[in-house]
Amino acid sequence: QVQLVESGGGLVQSGGSLRLSCAASGFFFRIYDMYWYRQAPRQERELVARISSGGGSTGYSDSVAGRFTISRDDGKNTVYLQMNSLKSEDTAVYYCNAWRNNGNDYWGQGTQVTVSS
Repeated sequence: QVQLVESGGGLVQSGGSLRLSCAASGFFFRIYDMYWYRQAPRQERELVARISSGGGSTGYSDSVAGRFTISRDDGKNTVYLQMNSLKSEDTAVYYCNAWRNNGNDYWGQGTQVTVSS
């Protein structure tokens, strides 16, 4: 059974930091590209960060570049999102996604991040 379980969300003041984790099971984690998305109320889901299988390539949206860092630990089947200098506009539900070009596309249930100004 495929599972992606996000954790680490919560309430933080503007300028603060959070570290999200996404624990994967039920599939061969290390060969998947991993993504973090977010969705704020009444807005479309937005791609925040990506990391390739093996971790050799990362990418970020313009809105988080320089503040967020994505990383992965293939030994623990876990992907992380370190979020620094948080702003109120970062408030959203954050989702972990695993994707391969064979059509496999797995999602977690999301974790709420709320940044108070």
